[in-house]
Amino acid sequence: MRTVTVVSGKGGVGKSSVTASLAVLLSEERKIAAADCDVDASNLALILGVEEFEEEEELSTNEKAFLDEDKCTSCGKCKDICTFSAINWNEEREIPRINRYQCEGCGACALVCPEDAFELKEIQNAKIGRVVTECGFPLVSGQLKMGEAGSGKVVSEIKNKVDEENAEILLADSAAGIGCPVIASVRGSDYVVAVTEPSPSGLSDLKRVLEIVDHFGIDYGIIINKYDLNKDFTGKIEEFARGRDVKILGKIPYDRAFVDSLVKMKPVVEEKEEYRKLFSDINDKILRSIED
Repeated sequence: MRTVTVVSGKGGVGKSSVTASLAVLLSEERKIAAADCDVDASNLALILGVEEFEEEEELSTNEKAFLDEDKCTSCGKCKDICTFSAINWNEEREIPRINRYQCEGCGACALVCPEDAFELKEIQNAKIGRVVTECGFPLVSGQLKMGEAGSGKVVSEIKNKVDEENAEILLADSAAGIGCPVIASVRGSDYVVAVTEPSPSGLSDLKRVLEIVDHFGIDYGIIINKYDLNKDFTGKIEEFARGRDVKILGKIPYDRAFVDSLVKMKPVVEEKEEYRKLFSDINDKILRSIED
């Protein structure tokens, strides 16, 4: 299975909308699966008209520290070692107190405790859902629970679950930015589609996320969304691409139709026929890149 991952250095550039339209048209030609790897704010399912998943399961990809108060001798070493400030001190009882929302499960407290009073236990920190969309391809989506950590590991579990679909191509919608879920999404990809907008922050954050892609040595192309809102800056992005010998896969105009389609929970290619050719052309360029 070939994996194509869609990234964006910043939020709000239309990455998920682009992914949805690419997936719909690509599914007409190939056997595909889609994955929403934005586990902090997954919404690809909504754009594809999915209101609930056919299958859901709890997931544990993280641990948290638990204290056996009977063993604790109040030495305070655990509080001093905690990098995440997850261990406070209960002055009244003179024992450590763990803030479960700040604990990252690193295990430093268990290592320094001379009485073995700490134990790391697995916790259910996320859930994964699967559904077959109206277009006939499966979508796997993950959602990190509020206040929990381990987003990168959740993304890895999503990709593992998609492997079971026996698809020809996986189209993965990454989170915005350059954090752990983005790194986990990009790693192992065959091709990356970077979506940006013509603004100073759009170009700056594009450069940052492409540093991750370059680190893994993955080929990529760029889509400029809302390109006609600032044609001068679109020119700067094109100049940046030429300097790196990178393809501009497509330029998408600003259009109220994208907002209207989101409200209707449909990809824009299902609402406005003229966008089918634009997104089909982008898909053709992606397919040539991963099949050469």
